[in-house]
Amino acid sequence: MDPTLSEWLAAQLSEPSDEPAYRRLTHLFKQAILSGQIGGGTRLPSSRALGQDLGIARNTVTHVYEQLQAEGYVETQTGSGTYVADTSPDMSGAPVRSRQSHHAARDHQRLSRRGRRTIELSGVSKVQWGAFMPGVPDVTEFPVKVWTRLQNRIWRGARPEQMTYAQGGGYPPLRRALAEYLRVSRAANCQPEQVIMTTGIHQSLDLAIRMLCDVGDEVWVEDPCYWGVRNLLLSSGLTPVPIPVDSEGINPSAQQLARPPRMIICTPSHQYPLGCVMSLARRRMLLEYARLHGCWIVEDDYDSEFRYGISPLASLQGLDQHGNVIYVGSFSKVLFPGLRVGYMVVPDSMADLFALGLADLYREGQTMLHATLAEFIYEGYLGTHIRRMRGLYAERRDILTRAVRSRYDDRLPILGDEAGLHLVLALPHLQDDFGVVRQALERGIVVRPLRTYYSSASTAQSGLLMGYACVPHERIGPAFETLAEVIDHCSKEKAGISMQTS
Repeated sequence: MDPTLSEWLAAQLSEPSDEPAYRRLTHLFKQAILSGQIGGGTRLPSSRALGQDLGIARNTVTHVYEQLQAEGYVETQTGSGTYVADTSPDMSGAPVRSRQSHHAARDHQRLSRRGRRTIELSGVSKVQWGAFMPGVPDVTEFPVKVWTRLQNRIWRGARPEQMTYAQGGGYPPLRRALAEYLRVSRAANCQPEQVIMTTGIHQSLDLAIRMLCDVGDEVWVEDPCYWGVRNLLLSSGLTPVPIPVDSEGINPSAQQLARPPRMIICTPSHQYPLGCVMSLARRRMLLEYARLHGCWIVEDDYDSEFRYGISPLASLQGLDQHGNVIYVGSFSKVLFPGLRVGYMVVPDSMADLFALGLADLYREGQTMLHATLAEFIYEGYLGTHIRRMRGLYAERRDILTRAVRSRYDDRLPILGDEAGLHLVLALPHLQDDFGVVRQALERGIVVRPLRTYYSSASTAQSGLLMGYACVPHERIGPAFETLAEVIDHCSKEKAGISMQTS
């Protein structure tokens, strides 16, 4: 062996480290071989000689050689010794690109077109907690002790079939519990076999799209709508068609009605993000339109459990008489987002097909988690938790709305505060809600700009989505005062710019 390499190995091994010597020496050899410091065909010294040079046991070197041979770095020739294998890649026939152009390319340019589109349209926030993050429940109120007790009980009686891949649409007792829960709370028309367990609304939508749509199909989406829906459709090769929303919900024009889509995705019980409720007349129109034209309707029921002053509304699915509605929901809002448990209710004739598609595409599991959730529902803890949190969130909503009206009267209207975990604070049409969001974040306040939920800047309204569910009572007032200072500061900046340009 080249004595300089032997010295290098010895110097590296002399550095303090908690890692075993054989692992360090293996890594050093790999590093030297891959970098070309030890060329292909080089004969390595015997394990005895190298052990003496490095001051380590011969067995350690033998172990290292065996590991290198197993991974293809060296080859052993009986009676001859150990040699470095030729691992240089064969690039003959491959097109040559300049090293300079490769390194000059930015990472996002190496993505696929749909990958770049996904990143460009992403609305994911780096902050997922605090005043006034929309759509996040107060996870600190979750009954951890109750859940842990149920979970421990489930694990003590764990069976092999509960620890392998899930089949048939999910854990049967949980599907039965959910079917009963949805029949009572949402007037859903479903049997346990129609309930398909997923990891959340995103996966439910993805499965519905994959099973029912082809690349290029048009899909109606509400305008404004949740940014994740548009992103999912675009990344799947579908064409989202924005349909405006009024006080009665999704409101297609005559021109739009003349071109039926493959699918319609909507939020009838609590439009996201504006908060309106789809009227019965509009629901019946949508169902009849789907029947006449063979459209699928996906009903996204993301937070209907939290309505203040009136009972939860009946689902659109419960009115469907022709099997055109797919209902999707999750436990992210009623329990906690990290649970990652969602569900969909599909027409009875499609249930086996969706269950098979789910298993084939995603290889579902989480049966032990689903078993714990089923017990949580059967023993009444879900209903108790929802009632308790509904009262808590109603109090926080009231504190926030009073703070807004105390500061602004009716100058800044409040939208969509009758239900859910957020409200919308409307801003003057030309005010820059992006600027407010940026400056608020610098002061520790998280809000979302309403304009990002619209498909076009020309039709977008300016406003702020404000979540109140995860904000302690005593924090709401001071946090809003900070936000109000930012809003007023941005208004003055805008007024100053307008005067300079006039």
